[in-house]
Amino acid sequence: MIAIDEVTQFPHRVQEIENAPIALADGTGLTARLWLPADAWTRPVPAILEFLPYRKRDGTRERDHLTHPYYAGNGYACVRVDMRGSGESDGILEGEYLPREQDDALEVLAWIAAQPWCSGQVGMIGISWGGFNGLQVAARRPPQLKAVVTIASTDDRYADDIHYMGGVMINDSMSWAATMFAMNTRPPDPALTGDWRRLWLARLEANHPWLIGWLRHQRRDAFWKHGSVCEDYGAIEAAVYAVGGWADGYSNAVPRMLAGLSCPRKGLVGPWGHKYPHDAIPGPSIGFLQHALQWWDRWLKDEETGIMAQPAYRVWLEEPQRPAASLAQSRGRWVEEAAWPSPNVATRLFHLNADGLGEAPRPGGVLVHRSPETVGQAGGVWCPYGLGGTSPDLAIDQRGDDAGSLTFDSEPLAERLEILGAPAVRLALAIDKPQGMVAVRLNDVAPDGTSWRVSYGLLNLSHRHGHEQVAAMVPGREEEIVVRLNDCAHAFPAGHRIRIAISTSYFPVAWPAPEAFHIHLRAGGGQLELPQRAARREDARVAAFPPPQKAFVPEEATVLVPGRESRHIEHDVASGAWVTRLLEDAGSWRLEAIDLECADGGDAEFRIVEGDPCSARGRWRWWSRRRRGDWAVEVKAQMTVSVSKEAFHIASDLEAFEGGGASGAAPASGQRPTCVFARSWNHDVPRDHL
Repeated sequence: MIAIDEVTQFPHRVQEIENAPIALADGTGLTARLWLPADAWTRPVPAILEFLPYRKRDGTRERDHLTHPYYAGNGYACVRVDMRGSGESDGILEGEYLPREQDDALEVLAWIAAQPWCSGQVGMIGISWGGFNGLQVAARRPPQLKAVVTIASTDDRYADDIHYMGGVMINDSMSWAATMFAMNTRPPDPALTGDWRRLWLARLEANHPWLIGWLRHQRRDAFWKHGSVCEDYGAIEAAVYAVGGWADGYSNAVPRMLAGLSCPRKGLVGPWGHKYPHDAIPGPSIGFLQHALQWWDRWLKDEETGIMAQPAYRVWLEEPQRPAASLAQSRGRWVEEAAWPSPNVATRLFHLNADGLGEAPRPGGVLVHRSPETVGQAGGVWCPYGLGGTSPDLAIDQRGDDAGSLTFDSEPLAERLEILGAPAVRLALAIDKPQGMVAVRLNDVAPDGTSWRVSYGLLNLSHRHGHEQVAAMVPGREEEIVVRLNDCAHAFPAGHRIRIAISTSYFPVAWPAPEAFHIHLRAGGGQLELPQRAARREDARVAAFPPPQKAFVPEEATVLVPGRESRHIEHDVASGAWVTRLLEDAGSWRLEAIDLECADGGDAEFRIVEGDPCSARGRWRWWSRRRRGDWAVEVKAQMTVSVSKEAFHIASDLEAFEGGGASGAAPASGQRPTCVFARSWNHDVPRDHL
């Protein structure tokens, strides 16, 4: 468990308003939860907005209690708003990062700045969705918005989000689509919304699988460019603090934004998964609330806190350790760079020779390879969430995947080698089919053979000239391709080997090519480009962050049924099928302050048969229940994706129930749950060079 100091004394007494209405120009009503310094009504203060679709009432309640009262106690008005169509807010949530969402945020910012408790200076903070829209709204240049803290987000919605990686469809995209397919059906709380049932039925009727829209845009087109702030970094004038985690799916955007933005900016990447840094694993978690307070004081109160005098880029430099699906703590240390790109980082080349990685190229003929469809079983998930220290999300020992890959090892290193940045691999290759993909992993191999995945990258070979200029390969024609790997910070100790592992599949992390194919790789014709960082004496003086703090809030969640999380990989030797099963069951709990019983969970199954990439199949199920007294609702959602050579086939099912117990059992009155909504969807989406 992460130890977080609970702060009981603040400079300001905190007033909380559970449900404040915000009227938009089109008549839609949004709702906000507010934490204010009690004297802000007579002494206005700056405000911090978090704008999300994840339900302030029961979804992010625990997380909100860690953060917003802390800022409020230190002199900020904190405003947590449910977006249109979520929680107790009116309307329909029709998709992610739509123009309507940005327009609504602009109105919310204007509303906040006009309140008697606000000084007119506003910041935005958020992780994931809230990190995205903070950047997107900043690009609209609202006059009230002076600073942003964006965590686990991206500047490029196509190339570096949950949907595609190197032009390859990520399975997390389908998992995320199934998650939102279920989450969009949750009703408002009747304790706050008199016409909750009308709003609930409207959400059920309007719900649809967002995956279909994502799959209809398999290239980087206008659909994805909208909301990608990398299209015009110059549009952002507010100060930006970009934060990421090496174990998360979102870290590449941090150095990219440091290099591309012209506004005041800072970057921080720790070892964490997809969580706030004061409550994240792998550790060390840090005193992020204290650190962010320096940022807010500088840009919203115009106080000189010294934060801008600190180096622009601070990262956790990882050391190899025994791989595990869940890690409580990362080995390593903090390092800093005064600017990014850094003159302290230079490219070091290794050549992919027939006998391994070498300092000089040695031509050695053509290497022919086709991976088993099961390479990728050791890859974990694209976006590890690090929930409670038990989520088995991380990549494990890579030796199994390495055995099915084309590998190139260096000699044991004579001295320690540190890298910081994005490695790249250049390959001279041909394939024997028009469509194909490659997965490239950079591994740290210990003397005992343990293989630790340092970074990886994917490339749909039809996207070799870019994600807009898509063209099939000409079978047998050799081309030079470049696979850019994820940014990383890692130390290879002396005596360890560097390994490049190349495979033609990476399932279930990513969807396979439409048919089996071979790569023909010219030995000696490829290179590994490592961003080598020179160690400096100043590294020893980099101070550690203070320990985490949070606002003290009495415990209000009573666990009724403990949660369960697991990841199982099975091999059916009769059929040749490999099956990965994931369980993410949060259990059930009661929120005592609002007398609400909650239960949420989901599971997933990925299946593929060796030798048949079109046997790939994914199935996701989600459930959500809420109950207070005689009021009870439940939703169940399922999504199944299969493929042929020509198309994706998506089947989605949704059911909603009212009455009965929170677990679906009848209460003492004998009432049974009533099905109030049921619908199925079936879609076929053609593959576009995918």
